Amino acid sequence: MVTKRHRYAHMVPRPEHPRLRSPMSDRRPLPPFAPLRAFDAFGRTGGIRRAATWLGVDHAVVSRQVRALEQWIGVPLLDRSPGQGQGTLNAAGRAYHARIAAALDEIASATEALRLGDASHLSVWCVPGFAFHWLVRRLGAFRAEHPEIDLVLRPTDARASFWSDGVDADIRYRLDGAPGGAPDGAYDTPGIRRVDLARPVVFPVASPDFIRRAGTIRTIGDLPALPLLAEEDSHEWLAWFARQGVAVPRITPAARLWHAHVVLAAAREGQGVALANPFLVADDLERGTLVRLGPPGAPFPGVEIGAYTLFVPETRRDRPALVRFSTWLSRTAGAFLPPER
Repeated sequence: MVTKRHRYAHMVPRPEHPRLRSPMSDRRPLPPFAPLRAFDAFGRTGGIRRAATWLGVDHAVVSRQVRALEQWIGVPLLDRSPGQGQGTLNAAGRAYHARIAAALDEIASATEALRLGDASHLSVWCVPGFAFHWLVRRLGAFRAEHPEIDLVLRPTDARASFWSDGVDADIRYRLDGAPGGAPDGAYDTPGIRRVDLARPVVFPVASPDFIRRAGTIRTIGDLPALPLLAEEDSHEWLAWFARQGVAVPRITPAARLWHAHVVLAAAREGQGVALANPFLVADDLERGTLVRLGPPGAPFPGVEIGAYTLFVPETRRDRPALVRFSTWLSRTAGAFLPPER
């Protein structure tokens, strides 16, 4: 006699042996992608805030997602002991990151190859001042030389997140001493190659009307008393004074205007003194709408405080269109700057 229990025994689910899984099933232990991506960004940049800047999210999001990954795996990946700030990768975290970073790079490369089926497409981001005053005027020559390349230029102050924005290259002004070109070190990360295009000399400029109102300016030490215009903060001014050998412990800009071309527009209107370089003001100096500051007949010498830099992800650096563009850009930018003597 078959009991009721045995009659329905075949309907009770049983643990499935790995070898007996259906070919269509997928039960691989894959973690959720958002926490994995946050952890990868942390490993590449070395910090929660840098990872947040790189991903374009709030630092609390990165911190929360890294903890979520640790909970999902069941293994601590960060050392959060006192003195470690927001944490550093522990031994398990370093080993895990080395493997998942390589896998994510391969996914990015495969996706790019598929997405960019047309290998002639090229997406370039650029700081607005360099794009507006110099680069856009010369892109016609690049297109004439390489008509096969579909170049899209986006002037923006935002630094590209190459792995999410689909950007091939980014042109920034990298201030000497600032990792990755900015205090947050957004590009000071593994997997991103940088090429300095040009190191222009930097000098103060103002409108002729402002100079008449300001009176005689004899030394560099006279400048801190004048209204100084800046983009985002005082870093460039402080670096410039330091290279001139003038001790200026603190500067409060008269205006912060975010974009170089807006700062120069304010200088043309007589609102103050701006720092500039030949890429930005060659036309103004020729027309006389802006004038270099200094005692009569002897403008203050320009000094190098940074470089226009091309940032390229390692996964895309060998793309033929990108190689041609970077070669053209380096050649053209380098030839533009005669040495100042």
